[in-house]
Amino acid sequence: MNNENKSIHDFDLQMICNFFSTMERQGPGSPEMTLKALGFVDHLTKNARIVDLGCGTGGQTMTLAQHIEANIIALDSFPDFIKILNRNAQGFNFQERVKGLVGSMDNLPFQENELDLIWSEGAIYNIGFERGLKEWRKYLKTGGYLAVSESSWFTDKRPTEINNYWMDAYPEIDTIPHQVAKIHQTGYLPVATFIFPENCWTEHYFAQKALAEQTFRHQYAGNKMAEEFMLSQRYEEELYAKYKAFYGYTFFIAKKIDL
Repeated sequence: MNNENKSIHDFDLQMICNFFSTMERQGPGSPEMTLKALGFVDHLTKNARIVDLGCGTGGQTMTLAQHIEANIIALDSFPDFIKILNRNAQGFNFQERVKGLVGSMDNLPFQENELDLIWSEGAIYNIGFERGLKEWRKYLKTGGYLAVSESSWFTDKRPTEINNYWMDAYPEIDTIPHQVAKIHQTGYLPVATFIFPENCWTEHYFAQKALAEQTFRHQYAGNKMAEEFMLSQRYEEELYAKYKAFYGYTFFIAKKIDL
């Protein structure tokens, strides 16, 4: 396998964490997209139970906290991300109602029918889109909301290069109609769906990764694996520039219904 063709799964987790820890967001998105998705969620009071799964360093968590009075639990498997999130929460004076926890999507520390809103930007892929829909549903109250962003195909057929890249990185990527159908089939009412604009990739993700690389390059000077990781990240950007008409990120907002 060429270095540029390696997926993120081929690298050390701590190295990945160190690279992305300097970024406000660890994937495509923006505060504007977070707020647009939040606009489709009704009846959130200050007593609402909200969790942000796969929160990373919490860029979207802070955006939510600025516009929701309720308490938010933010969960991620990387302890360093959670340390940064909790530090940022203190900086915003949100420490009394925003709590970062280290935890796994495979074993969530919540009760059934406990939550009013499950939020997850660019992270449900860690457990798989369909599995996440099924397993997270039990934690939501009836009428509770799920808001997730996920990679999507925009077309039924794609060039071989980009198709092979995603089949290696995340074989569960699917077309938007198929993803909406999965939402419906797993016991939710699809409420809204929208595609991220290009600046969510170029301005809020790739430009930030370029800045992160400067720090990372100094930290891992002379490390061959780090060089390979940076090459893989640049390859991701090259692919997006070539094939952005065929794929991107989509926000899905859905409501739990009785089956």
